Amino acid sequence: MDFGENSYMRTSEQIITEILNKRGVCTDEELSEFLSDRPVRTYDPFLLDGVQEGVDLLLSEIEGGSRVCVYGDYDADGVTAICVMACALKALKCDWFYYIPSRFEEGYGLNMAALDRIKAAGAGVLLTVDCGCVSKNETAYARSIGMKVIVTDHHNIEDVMADCIVIDPKKPASFLGEASPYPCPDLAGCGVAFKFVQALQRQAKLPRSILKDALDMVAVGTVGDIVPLRDENRTLVKYGTAIANSGRRTSLKRLAESISLEEINSENIAFGIVPHINASGRMDSAAEAVELFLSDDDALISRQIEKLMHFNSERKSIQEKAYQSCLSRIRGDERFIILSERDMHEGIAGIVAGKLKDRFKRPVIIVTPSGDGFLKGTGRSLPKIDIYAVLNRVDAAGDEYGDEGLFERFGGHRSACGFLMKEEKFNTLKQGIEEEIELLLTEDPDLFEVSVEADTFLEPGEAGIELGRALKKLAPFGEGNPNPRFAMKGVYIREPGFMGAEGIHARFTVTGSEDTGAHTAVNEYLSCVLFRQAQELRNILESGRAVNLLGSLNHQVWRGQEKVRFIVEEIDYAD
Repeated sequence: MDFGENSYMRTSEQIITEILNKRGVCTDEELSEFLSDRPVRTYDPFLLDGVQEGVDLLLSEIEGGSRVCVYGDYDADGVTAICVMACALKALKCDWFYYIPSRFEEGYGLNMAALDRIKAAGAGVLLTVDCGCVSKNETAYARSIGMKVIVTDHHNIEDVMADCIVIDPKKPASFLGEASPYPCPDLAGCGVAFKFVQALQRQAKLPRSILKDALDMVAVGTVGDIVPLRDENRTLVKYGTAIANSGRRTSLKRLAESISLEEINSENIAFGIVPHINASGRMDSAAEAVELFLSDDDALISRQIEKLMHFNSERKSIQEKAYQSCLSRIRGDERFIILSERDMHEGIAGIVAGKLKDRFKRPVIIVTPSGDGFLKGTGRSLPKIDIYAVLNRVDAAGDEYGDEGLFERFGGHRSACGFLMKEEKFNTLKQGIEEEIELLLTEDPDLFEVSVEADTFLEPGEAGIELGRALKKLAPFGEGNPNPRFAMKGVYIREPGFMGAEGIHARFTVTGSEDTGAHTAVNEYLSCVLFRQAQELRNILESGRAVNLLGSLNHQVWRGQEKVRFIVEEIDYAD
């Protein structure tokens, strides 16, 4: 840990400004917007290419009596995007239904068999959310069997785009014609759905209340899909979490209470609410989560919450067994971990890939059998490795398969992706990835480095209640806006105590002075907690020597009492 120097006491305002300046928020206007409880950073929905055409088509079809099918994905982004779109469709009083493909039988995205079923159910309009932007063959088929198609999505588009109206903030210039790129390309699928609903509300003169009805779902899906919480996304999540905490949607409030969440914030969404939503799609059907959030019936809400909690408990048990199985098969010297897991429940493959990525600091792909000689793959990657771009190049370079390429279906973004491929192409995939990683390492020998840097320094005396309160103004925290990390240099540990089974956690205080007597303001004590590493670091904790710490400041209010504590992530000797 390279901490440099810090030699003076600062106010909370100075510390907050320093953090934001380092993150590129510099001008008075930018600072005011970032810290505001009522941010205004949002854009005209009609700036999204295709929105005007999509709104015109949908309203025309609804007026003509067409039935609308909203086709979504089986993750939290897809679930919430369906719920967002429902706010406008209910207000339009149209005949609509939704369809979510089975993760196990159909996989991600549009498929021909599903389109046949949707057409048979009487749909005249297919409106996708969080999928479909590159489904050229499927959208062409939907049109051929008599459906009008509107795609709303946020995934990458390279050389191929769906053959219909496509609304996607990542749409490249080659497909934009004379239109300009959307100012915030990082919207989640639910965010794109919300912009479409905004446009519908404006053009059809629907009540503005439908936007409030939708924003809590936008917040949940945006955090859940791990898109950067900057720019318009930050605005959407700030307003959305405020609405979620107001209890406007009874089902969301009761789900939060059932999993012991006192507040709905970005961290609780990411680690509490989203796993329960995703568990429904991983273990059974994502429709169970949609039914929860679309319901106002108390009895149904209770049943659905019970189901989601059961699914999540089952998911955690299966996930841990699969994780341990994978650990036994990894040597530890792989540059890109690729595992073929015949017996893994495919619903948890993505989570396990993410955990392995975090542990080994390597990109990970796990493939599972999909039947009929096919494999489903899911990948997770490191900040410096765009896994979508890597696999896209591998797919294009599959010479022995000609124009067919390696993948039957493929989609994702730089940190995560999914695909479907024939089993006989698996070795070609592994070879292609190795060649790509070799090239990337030539360009950047530190490709696998995942650096954890401090936002700024902290003296124990600076870390009071005032700073704890001020830091909350930087929320929502998540991708692109992490909880600030602080470095403390040359501090001394006092009264270490060990907690938990076998003493794996520790609590202690730190001070800036070696002397245990009177202290100046700079040398006030600060409470600290170290999780999971206490025994391996016990010698440092009990040494009495000066140490450096890296971690975050946690502010809590419990029964009217405020306190702050430093959550330690790294610790070593100061010398």
